Amino acid sequence: MTPAALARLHRAAFTTPPPWSETAFATTLADPRAFLLASPCARAFLIGRVVAGEAELLTLATHPAARREGLARALLDTFDAEARSRGATLAFLEVAETNAPARALYARLGWAEAGRRPGYFDNPGAAPVAAVILRKPLS
Repeated sequence: MTPAALARLHRAAFTTPPPWSETAFATTLADPRAFLLASPCARAFLIGRVVAGEAELLTLATHPAARREGLARALLDTFDAEARSRGATLAFLEVAETNAPARALYARLGWAEAGRRPGYFDNPGAAPVAAVILRKPLS
């Protein structure tokens, strides 16, 4: 998927946090520590990176018309394997506290709350939204 296609899908999937730009995708993917995983149908993708033994899930997006088809779960399983293959033993992510469906999926897959960041995500037209920090052992 190109940075332009990633940005289009991200816009369809997100309002909070604000969607990434094409430039943000291009910059992130230029980092050799970053990796992109995409569903075969190109209706979902995940970007992660591994630094110093820790994997960070930077973003996961599923087109609204393709939700509840197992695409995100499959990408998360592949994320775990890819992160381990790159030497990670622990993974973390930040999710908007208001994103109940994502938080439920992460919980089902073994992610646990490790902290919060008040006002972390911009929320156009409303107060900023807190981030919930989730962690998962990969060993």
